[in-house]
Amino acid sequence: MTTPDPTTHEFSAEPQNESDSVAAEDTQVSGAEMIAAVQLSMVSGIGPLTQRSLLERFGTALAVLKAPPSELRLVQGVGPQLSRAISTARRSDVIEEIKRCQANNIRIVHQQASDYPRMLREIHDPPGVIYVRGEMRPQDQLAIAVVGTRHATNYGRQQAERLSASLARAGLTIVSGLARGIDAAAHQGALSAGGRTIAVLASGVLNIYPPEHQELAESIVQNGALMSETSTLSKPRPGSFPRRNRLITGMSLGVIVVEAAPRSGALLTAMHATEQGREVFAVPGRVDSRLSRGCNRLIRDGAKLVESAEDVLEELGPLVEAAPQEDGRVVHRPAELQLNEQERLVLDAIDTDATNVEAIVVATQLPIHRVLSTISVLEMRKLVRRLSGTTVSRI
Repeated sequence: MTTPDPTTHEFSAEPQNESDSVAAEDTQVSGAEMIAAVQLSMVSGIGPLTQRSLLERFGTALAVLKAPPSELRLVQGVGPQLSRAISTARRSDVIEEIKRCQANNIRIVHQQASDYPRMLREIHDPPGVIYVRGEMRPQDQLAIAVVGTRHATNYGRQQAERLSASLARAGLTIVSGLARGIDAAAHQGALSAGGRTIAVLASGVLNIYPPEHQELAESIVQNGALMSETSTLSKPRPGSFPRRNRLITGMSLGVIVVEAAPRSGALLTAMHATEQGREVFAVPGRVDSRLSRGCNRLIRDGAKLVESAEDVLEELGPLVEAAPQEDGRVVHRPAELQLNEQERLVLDAIDTDATNVEAIVVATQLPIHRVLSTISVLEMRKLVRRLSGTTVSRI
């Protein structure tokens, strides 16, 4: 899946007829409209709400760029300075950006394209285009966000990594922001489990921030994707991070907050999730820790308390089961949601510490041969591991 060549008809640098800007029936976007959408996204000062207002008034990005400044200023949020910036946006910058994407295997995905993330399209203020380095797949619709403080404790990092690994093994894609602390631990947990993860950046996908996460970013490209709504070389700015957070939750069925101070970006992310109708989960922490106050407050206010991946999977069960692929088919449910009654009974009897098979027999009241055969099934599904001939543990 590579970026279309800017010289082809599909992504032509030459203007097309305005009526050809978007083919609604097959959601294929013309080259002219695609270039206009990229050009509009590169105009400094256009945020998601202003962009939405512009598109609601003019219909397409191409029409926005063709509109005279006097008409642009009729749109809420567009003053004289921004209207001039839109009118004088340079087409050459856009062509250079498209060529840069082509050279680095970066896809630019238009909001009306069939492969634009379905859940992201449904939020109040979706980006007109997104830049994707790596590969997004239909299965990534089954995603959970894991976020938290940059100043994580060992406890916080361990919980983020453990939960992300377990959820990745169950078939969920882990979404986070590539930041220091909890975000990095979440991505690393998914990767360690051989699962998929998506990093939503506040910078461009060729300008990794923080810079020490360059190696982690490359690993994510091989097992998921880097995604941004800003052009490839954009630098992170203070306002970029809150805007980025709405995309993290927009890509996900829900968000898990692991360690957050009373005022933090992670709590803003949880607020975005609530506004978007996503589930909110929180990992409890010590009552005397400042980094636990945010999570404990979320739980007090109605967030689901999370101790293990099962808490998340149980809550998301109906949502996960109903998530369709782009072609209308229903995706497979995560491994832990496909268990029959006996498999669930045995799995519930196994702890994350070493659990003796005899203890499982006592807890389940099942014959030992059934317990052993069920453990083998759970082991194949990578939900448990054998520690010895008589003990197992949850993964």
